[in-house]
Amino acid sequence: MSESVAPAAPQSTAAASGPQVILQKIYLRDASLELPNAPAVFTKQEQPTIDVQVATGAQNLGNDNYQVTLSITVTAKLGGGETAFLIEVHQCGIFVVRGFPSVDEIEAVLGTYCLHQIFPFARESVAEMIQRGGFPPILLQPVNFDALYMEHRNQRAAAAAAPATTH
Repeated sequence: MSESVAPAAPQSTAAASGPQVILQKIYLRDASLELPNAPAVFTKQEQPTIDVQVATGAQNLGNDNYQVTLSITVTAKLGGGETAFLIEVHQCGIFVVRGFPSVDEIEAVLGTYCLHQIFPFARESVAEMIQRGGFPPILLQPVNFDALYMEHRNQRAAAAAAPATTH
């Protein structure tokens, strides 16, 4: 069965001047896998404890272009404290963000929507690296970047409202 798709109608000038977020590129900027206790770690039968750390950042590249970075660090430790593996991934995206009326709205888009676009690529990179390291892949659970952004914004507001203390 064949389907035909009608070409998209040209956007009016009013619609084109509204807020826009356009994905330009997603890329893996940096990745590392460390197996500090290999090959001995492969003789252990215990299940490792997995710790996942997430960090984010955004950089204005000019001309409405922004680089958004999602950094994920996954550490697996065995009962005796020895590290089974350590993985670090820096997944980035370049987005055009324009037409938003305030800097706060741009920051919200970069801190939520853009990270949601990047996350599946970072999750795939982490799972593949774990498997290439000789371990069963781990599928990272989805991250609620909206809640993380709100928490960060609230912390920043609280810090700004706190009286400055000098010693």
